[in-house]
Amino acid sequence: MRPYHRLPRPDRVSLRWKIAALAAATACLVAAAVGVLVHLWTASDIRGRAQMRAFNGVYSAVDTYRRTGALADGAALDPAGLPGVLREPADDKRHTAYDGRTEDNVGPSVWGAQRVAGPGSPVLAVQINMSPELHDLRRLDMSVAVASLVSLAAAVPLAAYGAGLLGRRLRRVSETAGRISAGDLDARTGPTKGGDEVAEIAATVDLMADSLGRRLRTERRFTADVAHELRTPVGGLLAATDLLPAGETEDLVRGRVRDLRGLVEDLLEISRLDAGAEHPVRAHVPLGAVVREAVARTGFEAPVTVAGARDTAAARRDEAGGTAEPHGPGETVETDPRRLERIVGNLVVNAHRHGDAPVEVTVEGRTVVVRDHGPGFPPDLLLEGPRRFHTGAAERGSGHGLGLTIALGQARVLGAELRLDNAPDGGAVATLRLPPS
Repeated sequence: MRPYHRLPRPDRVSLRWKIAALAAATACLVAAAVGVLVHLWTASDIRGRAQMRAFNGVYSAVDTYRRTGALADGAALDPAGLPGVLREPADDKRHTAYDGRTEDNVGPSVWGAQRVAGPGSPVLAVQINMSPELHDLRRLDMSVAVASLVSLAAAVPLAAYGAGLLGRRLRRVSETAGRISAGDLDARTGPTKGGDEVAEIAATVDLMADSLGRRLRTERRFTADVAHELRTPVGGLLAATDLLPAGETEDLVRGRVRDLRGLVEDLLEISRLDAGAEHPVRAHVPLGAVVREAVARTGFEAPVTVAGARDTAAARRDEAGGTAEPHGPGETVETDPRRLERIVGNLVVNAHRHGDAPVEVTVEGRTVVVRDHGPGFPPDLLLEGPRRFHTGAAERGSGHGLGLTIALGQARVLGAELRLDNAPDGGAVATLRLPPS
């Protein structure tokens, strides 16, 4: 199982802020629409009331003038500022007109006018100033703007908070899916509140994980059963090769049967790793000595360098007055030596089979590095990790592709980290870092 790491997304914009921005834009649009509608409706109402006042004022002033010959307050005969449309009315009826001029400290106004005594008589006019009402309209606009800003300031945090709740639920589902893709088939989102689309997605991911887990368990059980059933006949074949007469045929058959037995043993080991049946038996051992023993068991040549070993040996030589050992045992670690030997051995064998000499092994502290000078690991292996029965590029040689898979599985059992890389100057580099004791 590969460790799950969230993919870096430097250009990603959080869903929370997207929803908050959408809420802010919606609030701005609603506030602007409401403000415009209120302004237009109020301005129309102010003008309508001014026209009604001007109309009624003319009626009262003409009546007073006809009865008493006196002008009422605010009324005038043929005033200088009277709009041209009212200066020569076509009939003797009352008329009103809007005057948008702002002269003599008088703002927009509405005029009402009527001839006092038929054609040719003076025009009596009344002017209704709308400045106070328009001032109130500006105050109303300001109040609407302030209320809109307050509403926006309250809506954005609420939207961000609500979007954060949604984002956390989606992130939980995403992390579960990531853990499943990394190989953790027991990862589940679990029940989620809300009963909405997010809960439906979470339930679907869990159902997918259940189905995938059942299929993989079936395949693993099949692999384990096949490997177990093959173990006995392969053992019989290996024993039967002893009965063959010595010669090239006997060597060829024996080699093929041993390869087949190794494959069966690898399959059994992988099935135990998949089932979680492997548990470490820890002991305090010198890391350098265990690595040298593992390399020696492979039968391949790979020099082992233990950093700091020569300094330790030199110190012992100075104290005892003897000859320093050329190679020290290295740092003492608490681990399972059998599994550690299995990991190092697989890495060395893989380097010789799929890389080029020289193969170098370096031990420094709690880290073991195995490097070859071949074509390096193929890109798909570095991206997706080792796959069973897949050796990568053709130039990396032949094999069943289980060595790295077993090494990674055993490293997980030890709680260690096994990292696969390519060296800048060429060659594959496998780095094993043991956990602290």
